[in-house]
Amino acid sequence: MSVHETLEELAQKVKANPQPIRSFAAVYHLVLSGREEGTYEIKFANDEATYRLGMTEQAGCTLELSADHFIKLVRGTLNPVAALVTGKLKIKGDMGLSLKLQTLLYAYQSPLEKEGS
Repeated sequence: MSVHETLEELAQKVKANPQPIRSFAAVYHLVLSGREEGTYEIKFANDEATYRLGMTEQAGCTLELSADHFIKLVRGTLNPVAALVTGKLKIKGDMGLSLKLQTLLYAYQSPLEKEGS
């Protein structure tokens, strides 16, 4: 699965069930390395998630990791704490927002993905 497909799937899951992000607003930047190197922006606002390539707004939190590790993070197969400690993930900005993102990603994982965590 590609980064684009992963972000699209997340946006569709949020659209189908906006309850976990109700009244939540934040912008995240992803600085990805590896096979899909680039900078992405994810915005949670108005009970939806949108994403784009590039940065257009100021982010409260920036995550730096490889594209492969990002996909694993969204799917729940990468432990964010272990990734942070081992240097696979770097976080800049509001640590509270990074924890909120972890909670949101967990809420949108399928039951099978949660079993593997």
